[in-house]
Amino acid sequence: MAEQGSDGGVKLDARTIPWPRSISPAAAAMLQAAHAMPGRTMPPASDKESWRKVIAATDAMLGQYSPEPGDSGTTVETIAIAGLTCYRAQPAGHAASDRRLYFDIHGGGLVFGAGDFCRLGAVRVADLYQVETIAVDYRMPPDHPYPTPLDDCLAVYTALVAEYGAENIVVGGSSAGGNLAAALMLRARDAGLPMSAGLVLLTPEVDLTESGDSFEILLGLDPVLKSRLTESIALYADGHSLDDPYLSPLFGDLTGFPPTLLQTGTRDLFLSNTVRMHRRLREAGVAAELHVFEAMPHGSFSGAPEDAQMHRELRDFAARCWNAC
Repeated sequence: MAEQGSDGGVKLDARTIPWPRSISPAAAAMLQAAHAMPGRTMPPASDKESWRKVIAATDAMLGQYSPEPGDSGTTVETIAIAGLTCYRAQPAGHAASDRRLYFDIHGGGLVFGAGDFCRLGAVRVADLYQVETIAVDYRMPPDHPYPTPLDDCLAVYTALVAEYGAENIVVGGSSAGGNLAAALMLRARDAGLPMSAGLVLLTPEVDLTESGDSFEILLGLDPVLKSRLTESIALYADGHSLDDPYLSPLFGDLTGFPPTLLQTGTRDLFLSNTVRMHRRLREAGVAAELHVFEAMPHGSFSGAPEDAQMHRELRDFAARCWNAC
């Protein structure tokens, strides 16, 4: 039963949300397993030493659970672009004449995901799209807060445009990487650089004010993002206004953005981020498509059949972007 609360909101009685029956058994099992894992309380943004310890431990865990390349034949090497550490992954049989490139910007709550997670992410993306992939290991807080991570992405993008041509590049990022991918397009356009052939925003954190409806409705239902990113956002923003478009691209002028694919799920805490960004892109005249998967939490179902459907959509979108050039 619902009634109006004292602040004008809706007050609901306590209730149990059942496991969804509308998804595959593998996806339902993933939701249950993820809900059983305990959440974590992050240090205050002012405690940088504690953050260094949390980041080191989390990055080690992410590297451990990110599988090394299997027998797909994809190779990966560490290179420097614009003085920054990057990883180049090439699928088996990659031809030197193939100029297509995917520029991958890793996620990780604006503070996690350096090193092995970024490197192995390049391999996964190269395997998915079967094209050469560059992943930037951008610097992050607490020692390198905004604008350094975005500056790093812009520096690498500038170099890639000069080498490959913007028309051959698809830019993509998930979660925090989606924030940086969208902000990169703003920065690139404002710097007079050409837009990429396409943009992929996977459950992107494009609103650091976290003002969307899903931050209220889905808090506690998303088993991957069990809480808001309040402290890591404060650490990243370093005192800058959270509604600055370079920090929250949702609030920017999106005119001239490349064709964009956005993905989310009905149990994704960032659902509002994604659907609002899609609407803003459409209002700006951008060709944007939105894929919302039933009961999917933040990210994916970790290998359930629904993920294969999502991957097919991603491959088809990227292929159209490259073929249009």
